[in-house]
Amino acid sequence: TSAALTLLGGSVAALVVWKWLGKKMIQKKMEEARSVRDEGLKKMAKAVQQFREQVPSVQRDAILSLPLLELTGRLREGSLSPRTVLYTYLEKALEVTQQTNCLRNFIPECEEQLQEIQRHKEKGLLYGIPVSIKDHIGHKGHLATCGLVQCLGTVMEEDSVLVKVLKRQGAIPFAMTNVPQSLFSYDCSNPIFGQTLNPFNPQKSPGGSSGGEGALIAGGGSILGIGSDLGGSIRLPSSFCGLCGLKPTAERLRWALPLPFQPRSVPWALGPMARDVDSLALCMKALLCQEMFQLDPTVPPIPFNEQVFSSSTPLRVGYYDTDGYFPLPPCMRRAVRETRHALRAAGHQLVLFSPPRIPHVMTELFLKTFFADGGRAWLDVFTGNIVDPGLKPQVNSCKIPRLVKKLLALLLKPLQFLLLLKFIDVAMFSTCRSVKEIWNHHHQIQVYRSQFITQWKELQLDVVLCPVLGPAFTTGYPGKLLTAISSTMLYNVLNFPAGVVPVSTVTEADEEELKLYKGCCDDPWDRTLKQAVSGAVGMPVAVQCVALPWQEELCLRFMKEVETLS
Repeated sequence: TSAALTLLGGSVAALVVWKWLGKKMIQKKMEEARSVRDEGLKKMAKAVQQFREQVPSVQRDAILSLPLLELTGRLREGSLSPRTVLYTYLEKALEVTQQTNCLRNFIPECEEQLQEIQRHKEKGLLYGIPVSIKDHIGHKGHLATCGLVQCLGTVMEEDSVLVKVLKRQGAIPFAMTNVPQSLFSYDCSNPIFGQTLNPFNPQKSPGGSSGGEGALIAGGGSILGIGSDLGGSIRLPSSFCGLCGLKPTAERLRWALPLPFQPRSVPWALGPMARDVDSLALCMKALLCQEMFQLDPTVPPIPFNEQVFSSSTPLRVGYYDTDGYFPLPPCMRRAVRETRHALRAAGHQLVLFSPPRIPHVMTELFLKTFFADGGRAWLDVFTGNIVDPGLKPQVNSCKIPRLVKKLLALLLKPLQFLLLLKFIDVAMFSTCRSVKEIWNHHHQIQVYRSQFITQWKELQLDVVLCPVLGPAFTTGYPGKLLTAISSTMLYNVLNFPAGVVPVSTVTEADEEELKLYKGCCDDPWDRTLKQAVSGAVGMPVAVQCVALPWQEELCLRFMKEVETLS
């Protein structure tokens, strides 16, 4: 017996030591990654200093204040040089990341691209424009970490199709931006590179998962960025940071990097983020070119339709200020109301529209897409990783044994409508138990899309105006309210193009009205939302603009109208 106890004690001790060594190895890898990032920042700071010494008379603020369309014109005519513009933005990006921790790393090859574009016979649509890209958008010679330790050893062997097209159009990718761990969050924090902050208020989150892009562009350190969107990952940072952002139909642009938990029925989409709608339109025009269609034959060869974007025909606009699932703060509903009145005054037709069955969409269609396997594929990406605190509630829910999940699902199912389905664990317990169930799940998504389009067509709508989650949450709160993203998630399930436009800011009156906010039934989730958005006076307030699939130009045209009227 004593020998058995000794053996058991030795085994336990060995397991503890093994886990301790594993954790130390993870921490070492993270420290090395941070060190590489910091060295890159120092090199870029040195290069910027050398440029400033060589060209001391640069009017930095004047360059940084130029809208993208004006900047491209100045570069093409030669009154500004690509080198001056690049180093001006490099310097500003260094300042912004010191305040917000938005950069994962600089791209030193931007200096080679600077030389390359000057050898091109024709100047592309983005000639000389510095562009920032989200962490996981592949760039040759760089990591695509997704905030995960297991990705720190994988260097991209070639540029992604999107980066190749950007370069062919004369753009200069110069920085990669921070993301939340695994990308499955609308905060922006990971254990390797830390928390990114909102440039307007360091207590607030920039949103996610394209939060590094949001912080960098809003802080003035980039004029154009590329993000990705699965449940609002372009639109939420745009809302939180006061930017314009477009989630196109998923197949309109080439995807960046396949992920092990990437669902097919609710696809990811790549899209641009910028300070104004014209910048988004120029970016889409540049990307939807023959180069894109040749490099990736799976992208439909549909060039940008300038005629639709430039049209001034009055629109028939559907609108709603709540989806009936997760009531948003008063300022976000005010934004829809004021925009609706402005559109009507400008001669557009406004029609009340009610999106159908949002609770069903949120749990049975969207969340079940990701947790059909009980979250196993998602959990696998955390192997050999320290889990970020913002993701621990979801990770712990997925770790519950399958039998316990089934029992809890049976017990909690009757309470779903009582809780308005806001309890994330209920969705995680609703797994697909067979291949037949998965096929049925895919079918239900297609049925819902058809029903939604039928309702849209019956009302003869051109576009829809609706709310977006905001204003910016206090850091740490997005992890407590995953299901608050119903306003953006809907259009990922539908695969409709959707964009965000800032139209206002939070006022003292909004803050006073928030004190009276009860949500649906003043439950813990409603109270948590109230806490998350409080203290936001002066922060951006946005609306969401939506069109039918493949109508990005119409969506942008509507966004431009909203931007002009606001």
